[in-house]
Amino acid sequence: MKNILLGILAFVAVFLVSCNNSKAENTQIAVAKFTTGDIVPHDQVCMVNNAYMGKKQLEVKHDGKTYYGCCENCKLRIPQEENARMAYDPISHQLIDKATAIIAISDKNDNVVYFENKANYEAFFNK
Repeated sequence: MKNILLGILAFVAVFLVSCNNSKAENTQIAVAKFTTGDIVPHDQVCMVNNAYMGKKQLEVKHDGKTYYGCCENCKLRIPQEENARMAYDPISHQLIDKATAIIAISDKNDNVVYFENKANYEAFFNK
């Protein structure tokens, strides 16, 4: 229960202080290739905003792993803030690294969710 509350608090904190770039400014004007429930490429996700952006994002290396952000502010935050690099798997409730997670679109607003393995992804979306 404590882990769930920490995860929710981390998500709210990220949402409230995420960068000022709107998703519309960073998204290509094209028909969406991915929809809710689809696994998306890591490099098309802003890991600070937890959103599928529809195009390649800025690469940030940290501790030998690669993360992605949508703006210069995200590039600064990823190395400094653990919640920009880590997320809770909604099935196992385990804290996982976004750089190695399976990432899927979770809703029609292109928010994403992170999974530690394909089985958890499939269970979440009942595939």
